[in-house]
Amino acid sequence: MTVLNRLAGWISDLRLAIALLLVIAVASGVGTVIPQKEPEGLYHQLYDAEPWLGLLQGDGILALQLDHIYSSDWFLALLAWLALSLLLCSWRRQWPALRAALNWIDYRSPRQLSKLSVAETRLCGETAEGLDLDRLARILQSEGWQVQCRPSRLAARKGVLGRVGPLLVHAGLVVLMLGAAWGVLGGHRAEQFLAPGRSLELLDSRGQHQLTLALEAFTVERDPAGRPEQFTSALRLLEGGPSSETLLKQASISVNHPLRFRGVTFYQADWGLAAITVQLGGSPLLQLPLQSFPQLGDQVWGLVLPTRPDGSDPVLLSLSSEQGPVDVYDAKGANLGQIVVGGDPLDIRGLPVRVASVLPASGILLKRDPGVPLVYGGFAVALLGGGLSLLATRQLWAITEGGRLHVGGLCNRNLTAFATELPRLLDAALQSGEQEPEPQQG
Repeated sequence: MTVLNRLAGWISDLRLAIALLLVIAVASGVGTVIPQKEPEGLYHQLYDAEPWLGLLQGDGILALQLDHIYSSDWFLALLAWLALSLLLCSWRRQWPALRAALNWIDYRSPRQLSKLSVAETRLCGETAEGLDLDRLARILQSEGWQVQCRPSRLAARKGVLGRVGPLLVHAGLVVLMLGAAWGVLGGHRAEQFLAPGRSLELLDSRGQHQLTLALEAFTVERDPAGRPEQFTSALRLLEGGPSSETLLKQASISVNHPLRFRGVTFYQADWGLAAITVQLGGSPLLQLPLQSFPQLGDQVWGLVLPTRPDGSDPVLLSLSSEQGPVDVYDAKGANLGQIVVGGDPLDIRGLPVRVASVLPASGILLKRDPGVPLVYGGFAVALLGGGLSLLATRQLWAITEGGRLHVGGLCNRNLTAFATELPRLLDAALQSGEQEPEPQQG
C-alpha cells in the first residue's frame, strides 16, 4: 500500500504535471511546423535532402510518428498520463480541501484563535459580551457570510464556492482531453475537389450511404491585382437514391464560414481548376480535364494537347486562374503565345485553338469529429472553474471571554485585504454597541 501511495503521490505531483504540459505544448508546436497526415513520399521529398533540424530525414519523421503527431501513440499516452495526474491530484488534494472547507470547525479557546493567520482582541466589557457577538454575527450575515453561532462564540465563512474552482478546472481539462482523444480516434477527415454540377456520395462508418453532397456553384472573389481573396461554394445536401433524392439542406460556405450538419462539418479549404473547354479549328466544344503541375509553380494547372490527328506535335496549355490567360508552350518549352479565355483563337502551327471557358473546382474539407461537444464542454467547465478559483475563501471565528472579544481568521488568498477587513468588522460591531441607547429607569 505504501508503494501505491508513493506512486500516486509522484503521478499527482505538480512539477510532473507542469513538465507534461510543456512536453505536450512542444509536441503541438512541432505539429504546426511539420505537415501532418501527408503521403509518405512528401516527407522524403522535404527532409531527405535537408533533414529537419539537421537531424531527422524522412524515415526518422515517419518512425517517430511526427507525420501524425496528434494521433500518435506517444502523444495520446501523454494526454492519458496528464489526465491521470489531474484525477489523482483532485482525489488526493482538491477533494479533501473542499470537504475541509465545508466542515464547520469549532474553536473553543482564545489561544487557538491567536495561532491563526489573522488574530485580534478587543475589549468589550463583561456585560456586553453577548451583545457584541450578536452584532458581529448580524454584520457578517449582512455582508454575505455564513454564520454559525454557539454560546459565547461563533464561526463564519465566506467564498466557500471558490474551493470548487480547482476541482472544476481539473475536471474540465480531463473532459477536454477525452474529447480530443475521441475526436482523433473516432473522427474522419477528407478533402475533395468538386466542380460545379457534380456531386459526392458520403458514406457512414459502415460503408452505407449517408448523404450526397452536390456543388451548385463556386465563385472566387479576387482583388484588383487578381489575387484570390475569398472562395464561396453553394452546396446542396441530399438524401436517398438517384431517383428519389430529398433535399435536406441548401447553404453556402466560404473561408471561416463552415457548414455543420449531422455531425459533419464542411469547410471551404481550397480551390483549383477542374476542366477547360477548348475548340480545335471547326470542332465542337471539348471539355477536357486539367491536372496540377507543381513543377511549374504553385497553383498551376495544365493540359497536354496534340495538334495533329496522329497525336504528334503536342503543346502544353497552362494557366493559374480561371480567368486566364492560357500560356501555350511547345515540346521544347518555347512560349508560342497566350489565349484569352472566351476570346479569339490562337493559331498554333496552322491549327486555330480557342479556349471557351475554364471550370474552377472547390476544395471542400469534410471533417467529422465526435469529440467536439466534449472539447467545448470541457473548455467551458475549465473556464468556470478558473473564474471560481479567483474567489477568496475566508473563515472567521470569534470568542468572548473575560470582557474581551477574541477574533481570528484564515484566508486562502489576498490575506492582506482580509487583515484590513477584520478590524473594520470589529469596529462596526463595537461602535454599534456604543451608539445603542441605554435602557431608561422607570
